[in-house]
Amino acid sequence: MGSRLIPVKMRQIIAKKLGSNFRDVTEIVETAVPSPGPNEILVKNRFLGINASDINYTSGRYDPTRKPPFPVGFEAIGEVVTAGPEAKTKVGQNVVYSKFGCFKDYEVVDDKSVMPIPTSDPAYLTFMVSGLTASIALEKNGDLLPGKTVLVTAAAGGTGQFAVQIAKQAGCHVIGTCSSDDKAQFLKSIGCDRTVNYKKENLTDVLSKEYPKGVDVVYESVGNEMLDAAVKNLAIFGRIIVIGSISNYEGAKSEDFSTMEHSSKLLAKSGSLIGFFLPHGRKESSRHLQLLTSQYLQGKLKVFTDKGVGVPTGPFIGLDKVVDAVEYMYSRGNVGKVVVELNEKSAL
Repeated sequence: MGSRLIPVKMRQIIAKKLGSNFRDVTEIVETAVPSPGPNEILVKNRFLGINASDINYTSGRYDPTRKPPFPVGFEAIGEVVTAGPEAKTKVGQNVVYSKFGCFKDYEVVDDKSVMPIPTSDPAYLTFMVSGLTASIALEKNGDLLPGKTVLVTAAAGGTGQFAVQIAKQAGCHVIGTCSSDDKAQFLKSIGCDRTVNYKKENLTDVLSKEYPKGVDVVYESVGNEMLDAAVKNLAIFGRIIVIGSISNYEGAKSEDFSTMEHSSKLLAKSGSLIGFFLPHGRKESSRHLQLLTSQYLQGKLKVFTDKGVGVPTGPFIGLDKVVDAVEYMYSRGNVGKVVVELNEKSAL
């Protein structure tokens, strides 16, 4: 068993009530630093990963039985500062992990659930949720083959950047949607053959004119008009993989797209609408993490993080900036995975 000097108290973000307005429903509170059990480790967090689903968690959509107050957050990178006597991970090791409620200075984690990493490079943080979602979903449901046409919505985001590159590596023609010309340039740099800035071009019009045979695979995370465009322009035997619906997470009223209309269009194309939720793919996680890590270290996979540098509310340094980081991601301004860095002052 090993340990380093650890404070008695720490700060963490909790949901004080249920709701989709992250700023309104969360607060930072002081609590005791936990102690690890025999098979556990205590991690001093260095980077926190921001996900669209952070709002789903505070809204109670993932676990309706959980009542506030409860800690929030999904993923972090940090250094092991205490290890239980039966833990194999050593003090001083950098690790990345995913666990509900990890937006805090320190977290106790099961030793078997962390992935040791060579450095605290925040790029590794992108693998745990964003990378795994794209890698597993496309392997299980994408049936990616050379020559197929793949559409990735919110392609410049945390998981979209992985989907673009995975599809390109499979020899597919990749279309990516985004919200700015800068993002379009970014998407071209990671392999997009066609970018669609939806603020300047109508996705349905682009697809119907330029891809008359339709799109074979859609990696969809936006919902509403993006999902509607995908259904309307799906190829015969095409498939739409829905991994989220970010346009609806903040409580905005959904546009009225008829379920019957979608069903009729899917039937006419022998198309499939498939949902994918990462917790259901945990059995494959270890293998996919190894694959993503290997490709990253070999330079075959480019990974981008966004710490809010140059943003009015950035840079995102310190636990207090998590709220700003969540709002920034929902403004769709980010390029790559939104990350918050914890500084020494965040710990008590």
